[in-house]
Amino acid sequence: MVTYAAAKPDPKRTPGIIPLHGEDGFEGMRKAGALAAQALDMLYEFAQPGVTTAELDRRALEFALDNNAVPATLNYRGYRHSICTSINHVVCHGIPNEKPLKNGDIVNIDITLIVDGWHGDTSRMFPIGDISRKAERLIEVTYESLDRALAIAKPGNTTGDIGHAIQSFAEAERCGVVRDFVGHGLGRLFHDEPNILHFGDPGTGPELKAGMIFTIEPMINLGRPDVKVLGDGWTAVTRDRTLSAQCEHSIGITEHGCEIFTQSPNGLFNPLEARR
Repeated sequence: MVTYAAAKPDPKRTPGIIPLHGEDGFEGMRKAGALAAQALDMLYEFAQPGVTTAELDRRALEFALDNNAVPATLNYRGYRHSICTSINHVVCHGIPNEKPLKNGDIVNIDITLIVDGWHGDTSRMFPIGDISRKAERLIEVTYESLDRALAIAKPGNTTGDIGHAIQSFAEAERCGVVRDFVGHGLGRLFHDEPNILHFGDPGTGPELKAGMIFTIEPMINLGRPDVKVLGDGWTAVTRDRTLSAQCEHSIGITEHGCEIFTQSPNGLFNPLEARR
């Protein structure tokens, strides 16, 4: 059973209780989301062949500290980096390292910045140099999946409607939708209720209500949806070694639709559109 409650200033995750935020929560998320989006915009020019993901991680940390923010992943459950960098067949939670990026790589950079106690969580794809047509197509499908989900993220619809919008489109394009990782509520908590599945049936799951804040972050594979986590306990990869892509926004449900907190100020959220 799902219930809804006004968000508390000292929250803790309570299964089955979805917090509803007021204007103060939306304003906090606007600031946190905007800064997270600015951080990814900043990394855009540096995500090039020959640059290491460790360097991108260092730049992200410097940006956060310079703007009075804290990366939520830094020392989170033992994770020691400010961003996740998931390259090619890595689905999510890729760990930055000193290996240079290569021409033709695709990399998802995922960042969450805490600003005045609020979490701005976003990720996007970065094409490294000249990428293949199949990589471009995967990115196109992933971004279109997110756009379709955002279009129906409004009061009266359900979390299942969001999942169905993603799954029905991606699978029609012969791509796999990852089941093992999902979107989530957030705000003053990094991970809160509800979980946002990227697959499902229309009309199922909790009803969307004004004041809900959560991420939508579809992970789409060129092949099957199956993943496995490597021995480091973090890095998730496609079992069939096909390419994977992801994009993510933090949003809030309003009276008539949704507000996206993590829009790129420079129009760089979709890398293929930014290159045109």
